[in-house]
Amino acid sequence: MEIDFNSEYQELTNYEEIYTDIANKAIKHLSLDFDPIISVSIVDEEMIHQINNEYRHIDRVTDVISFAFNDGEDREKLYHSHQMVVLGDIYICFPQAERQASEYGHGIDREMKFLFVHGLLHLLGYDHMKKEDEEIMFPLQEEILAL
Repeated sequence: MEIDFNSEYQELTNYEEIYTDIANKAIKHLSLDFDPIISVSIVDEEMIHQINNEYRHIDRVTDVISFAFNDGEDREKLYHSHQMVVLGDIYICFPQAERQASEYGHGIDREMKFLFVHGLLHLLGYDHMKKEDEEIMFPLQEEILAL
C-alpha cells in the first residue's frame, strides 16, 4: 500500500496514516488481492472549484473528486493480480468537509474519513449515478467506515 499524500493544511498530515489504514481494511473487506497506489490531496475551495470546472464542467466547489486510472474490463483482473496497481487520484476539499460535518452534525474526522472512502470506492469502480448502483455503494461506504 502506498499513499502519495499532499495537504495544503499542516494540521491534517496525520490523515496519511488514517487513509492508509482505511484503504487496507477496504481492500481486505472487498476480498481484493493487490497492492494499491493512491494519490490523495487535501485542497482548498479554489483548487477543487478549478478541478471541478476544468474536468467535470461544473462551476462550483464540491467535497471530493476522484480520477480513476483503471476503467474497463481489465479492472477485475488487476484487482486480483497480487501486484502494485496505481488506482488514481482523490482530491478532498477541507473547507467543504468542515461545512458538511457541521451540517450533518458529526465531527470533521468522520467527514474526512467518509470523503476518502467515497473517493476510494469511485477509484475501485463503484458509482451512484443510478439507484441500483447507489444501493450498493452507499451501504458499502458505511461498512468500510465501521471496520
